[in-house]
Amino acid sequence: MSKAKYAVVISEDAMVYEDLAVLKELPAFGGIWDQAAVIKRNRSIYPTITYPCHTTMRTGCYPDRHGVVNNEQTILGEVSSKWEHFNHIVKVPDIFDRAKEHGLTTASVFWPVTGNHPHIDWLVDEYWPQNPGEDEAECYRDAGSSEETMEIVRANIHYVRGHMRKHPWGDEFINACACDIIRRFRPNLIMLHPGNVDGYRHDAGVFSQKVIHGLHECDLWLSDILQSLELAGIRDQTNVFVVSDHGQIDVRGNVLPNVLLRRAGLIDLNPDGSVKDYRAICKSTGASCQVWLKDPADEAVRAETLRVLEEARREGAYGIERVMTVEETEKEEHLSGGFSFVLETNGTYSFGNDWREPVIRPIDLSDYKLAHGTHGYLPDKGPQPCLLAFGPDIRPGAVVEQAGIVDIAPTVAASLGFDMPDTDGCVVTEILR
Repeated sequence: MSKAKYAVVISEDAMVYEDLAVLKELPAFGGIWDQAAVIKRNRSIYPTITYPCHTTMRTGCYPDRHGVVNNEQTILGEVSSKWEHFNHIVKVPDIFDRAKEHGLTTASVFWPVTGNHPHIDWLVDEYWPQNPGEDEAECYRDAGSSEETMEIVRANIHYVRGHMRKHPWGDEFINACACDIIRRFRPNLIMLHPGNVDGYRHDAGVFSQKVIHGLHECDLWLSDILQSLELAGIRDQTNVFVVSDHGQIDVRGNVLPNVLLRRAGLIDLNPDGSVKDYRAICKSTGASCQVWLKDPADEAVRAETLRVLEEARREGAYGIERVMTVEETEKEEHLSGGFSFVLETNGTYSFGNDWREPVIRPIDLSDYKLAHGTHGYLPDKGPQPCLLAFGPDIRPGAVVEQAGIVDIAPTVAASLGFDMPDTDGCVVTEILR
């Protein structure tokens, strides 16, 4: 029987096991270290990119079941598309749905793909103004924030006025909103998602002084969360899970497979250089790339696309380690969707969406997918995400060598006293009392 009535899940985007050596020496993390359990290697999913990962983390299911396969919407022929902010695309129940079935209250602050979620009581979706001139606070109403949640948004929006998606200001906003929700409403379950460590790894590489600075920021924010739990009178009844979605690897530049498809006559352009039509086209997921066919039943186009991609892989100049069919990614990594192939990096380059020359480009800090550090690759590559947990239902000192991010939702649910039926993940009982 669970002793706790509450759970806080903090997803420190792109945190890896090696970061724990820094965190354990800091005041907040060091203060709970002897009470904590650790999963050293919490295997991610494919692609190792934020929105599919966070949907797995809250559903306990792989992408072939929950249906989120990219951060961006699948609008083909765009260099960059709007993101998948809204819950309606998720095909399976999640931990918020199950919590409500058991009479618990719920909150979420910047947990991806939760927009307009019907079973989150206090919701601040990972969202931002979608059009020029849109108000930085009022946009959250469009993503499902209730009026009482909007009061908290407005009280904290000063952190991000004029720089909504910049670190650490966006993360200050996230943490401040979460702390206010804890103090005011005491939700049984709250999940939040700061992204500063991920952003710093994109900007400066996987291991850098900037990342260490970001870990110090995470320590300050954990201290704020713990203080809020104390002020709410629920610290001793709360299990805290500090989790991560993926790691990152360093790359040397980016490659544009759509240039190769255009050269082969599989993409047609308008006179202004925009995409007019395509038979095959790529959509980047960072260090992997999904290849969509306009008519997946056209065997001639499928064969020609595969020929072009395999030729590029064999040539060796484009950083392609594997060309996988969707049947292979389904079998190996539970990844499927409307695409037909997936390109996997060999670690040299990340993949971009553009179809214009040149085919190989330098690092581009304006796009997280094309920066110094990146992700999206197969989940066994690079530094690995981890999990740190502490609270009344956590076994102090427990160390688990390997589990999976697919196990996070079932394990958090178990700590609150309910089950997550019909998931791909399972409860990591070794970290629970």
